[in-house]
Amino acid sequence: MKPAAVLDDNLLLCCVLFSPSDACELTVDTNTVSRSIKLSNNNSKMTLVTEEEQPYPDHPERFESCKQLLCRNGLTGRCYWEVKWRGRVYISVSYRGIRRRGNISDCVFGRNNQSWSLSCSDKVYTVSHNDKWTHLPSSSSVSHRVAVYVDCPAGFLSFYRVSDKLIHLHTFNTTFTEPLYPGFGFWSWSGSSVSLCSLKEESPVSTNTLSQVTQT
Repeated sequence: MKPAAVLDDNLLLCCVLFSPSDACELTVDTNTVSRSIKLSNNNSKMTLVTEEEQPYPDHPERFESCKQLLCRNGLTGRCYWEVKWRGRVYISVSYRGIRRRGNISDCVFGRNNQSWSLSCSDKVYTVSHNDKWTHLPSSSSVSHRVAVYVDCPAGFLSFYRVSDKLIHLHTFNTTFTEPLYPGFGFWSWSGSSVSLCSLKEESPVSTNTLSQVTQT
């Protein structure tokens, strides 16, 4: 089965049927990890620790000005992944060339033309690109699991809240000119965390409830 998109009148992607082959297993690029982020569980969990810096070696790819990291996966096709989060986090995709140090606006996911981001907290979801921010309608049900689906050739990047079904949060419709790298970042709340979900070990909601993708 191939993915199928349903478009509303504004040509924004509101729901997608995913193929199981679109599921991606992400791998953290340890050379990019900020020293404020602790890795655990075979590098599948990232936790913000503000008390002490992690003893990571110097590397030109490492984020110095921002509490962020990138994954190794350079995406050029269709890809779906899920993460669990706590606290206040960024769930993002970025071009590889995003700045690692210097002006914050050049580095933080969503504040430049190199990256697209979903900010998650218990109070609100916010999406951003090129420093343009949109607060999303709040939901009475808080979920600490988010799904991301990107179709690079079609120019779609969609975020979903995961419960017993996928709840559409937002879709960016653009033209991607370079491979996209999944990334994660943190605000200043120590203890905030992001965990990669292994879709090999647990079936993603997308493949179990294709008919239950809804739009908020």
